Amino acid sequence: KDHRGQELLRRPRFCHSHSPVRRKMSFFIRNNKDSTKQRPKLGFKRKKSSSDKKNKKVKNKDLNEEIPSDSDLDEQHAEIETKKHSLELKGVEEDSTETAQEKRLRLAKQYISELDTHAGDVSEESEEETGQKDKISLKLHQEFLEQTGKLHRNVADEYKNIDVSSCTEKVFRGHKLSVTSVIISTDNKHIYSSSKDGAIIKWSVERLCKLCHVKGVEAKKGSSTATSQGHSGDVLTLALTTDNKFLASAGEDKVIHIWQPTTMTLLHTFKGHRDVITGLSFRKGFHQLYSVSRDRTVKTWNVDELAYVETLYGHQDSITAIDSLTRERAATAGGRDGSVRIWKIVEESQLIFHGHSGSIDCLRLINEESFVSGADDGSLGLWTVMKKKPCCLVKHAHGVDPTNKCPHWVTAVSCLPHTDLLASGSRDGSLKLWRSDTDTKSIKHVLTIPLVGFVNSLQFSSDGKLLVVGVGQEHRLGAWWKNKRARNSVVLLRLDRNTTTDPSPLSTDPSPPSTDPSPPSTDPSPPSTDPSP
Repeated sequence: KDHRGQELLRRPRFCHSHSPVRRKMSFFIRNNKDSTKQRPKLGFKRKKSSSDKKNKKVKNKDLNEEIPSDSDLDEQHAEIETKKHSLELKGVEEDSTETAQEKRLRLAKQYISELDTHAGDVSEESEEETGQKDKISLKLHQEFLEQTGKLHRNVADEYKNIDVSSCTEKVFRGHKLSVTSVIISTDNKHIYSSSKDGAIIKWSVERLCKLCHVKGVEAKKGSSTATSQGHSGDVLTLALTTDNKFLASAGEDKVIHIWQPTTMTLLHTFKGHRDVITGLSFRKGFHQLYSVSRDRTVKTWNVDELAYVETLYGHQDSITAIDSLTRERAATAGGRDGSVRIWKIVEESQLIFHGHSGSIDCLRLINEESFVSGADDGSLGLWTVMKKKPCCLVKHAHGVDPTNKCPHWVTAVSCLPHTDLLASGSRDGSLKLWRSDTDTKSIKHVLTIPLVGFVNSLQFSSDGKLLVVGVGQEHRLGAWWKNKRARNSVVLLRLDRNTTTDPSPLSTDPSPPSTDPSPPSTDPSPPSTDPSP
């Protein structure tokens, strides 16, 4: 009864909950058959079961086994070593057994053997050994100077006596609109060109003919992106890897197409830029791709993994050009913001340079320490990474327009890497070769080659004997003028240089080259006025 005297209902004793349902027993308790058995009382011995007798017989058998002696272990170890040695002889070796030092030694031997195969054959045996060793050592020395930015050859004077009237090898015609970009393969066998008609054409240097033509396509209604068959707008830029394995193209449709250069089949499409893509560049010797756009960003892509890596910010206007070499760096031209920036990808910093009074439309790296640029104020600039201002600035490099008294724009620049030879183009009907010298801080004119139309792109071959020119009726980035007398074509120039003079093949620098040419103190951080992502 409760405190009021009323009787309470008595719940069943077997239930601990409010409901009269019997609680289920746990699975482990129900299935545990040994729980029902009573444990033996203390002080009494447990009877031996049949299972215990079987275990005892097994233990007795184990005791009767023979223990191997040291000689038997040595024989087994010797058999293992012979098997391992035979596998090593067959070239089957696990990576886990190879130490870091052994791997470095193996890669070094492999690299030297590759250089040995490319060194060339000599008739006599004694000359063969010495000649190959000299070529290998020279190749290693050149690669070391190239990576440190110290490799430099003086070859511009050899181009002074070129016969201008007979240097034109072939004029390739196949594009309907202005040619915007040209590039030549590292083996100097093929040329790739793009145009405002959205097409990409592959040309043969040996047979002087067209090999493949990838036409542009019309964009679908309501979308400005390209389809899987080609670009739907102007193709403004091309880039090719050092091993000729991947070809990249981009333009007004805001996407990057990755092609297989041999068959010109589309492999992948990168998307991410929000405006027109104006420049592409592959890192030399790697499959790392850099792209710039009018959205003021620099993006990094990994073509091997077909993945996006990162985005760099800093420019305050549309980026017009980009170039890169062996180091993990990229140089960009900022257009109307009047700046040239060298991006240090690993350090996540940038070097900022100012000097042109107009829009910087073209840029090319000479080596890791110097570069050349051209602007719409008609100036041609030579730069070094140690100074924020150009060490030499040639004003009115292509003369002045007689109709409006304005200087001709420098529309394209190029250089033979790690040499003093430069090339520039404009709309004045000529292409000019220059000799640069960062020590004397000078740019001197070498040769003028007549060409009618806008010179929108320039590319030297790896040996410097060929120069590919992309010519059009309009400028690459716009349609401010139109030269109807010009032909939209790819011009192949053969430069038979005079080799009577013996220029110094390598620059003699008494001081040892540093691994980082720019000191940390001269590395400016991005300005606070830069737009945040």
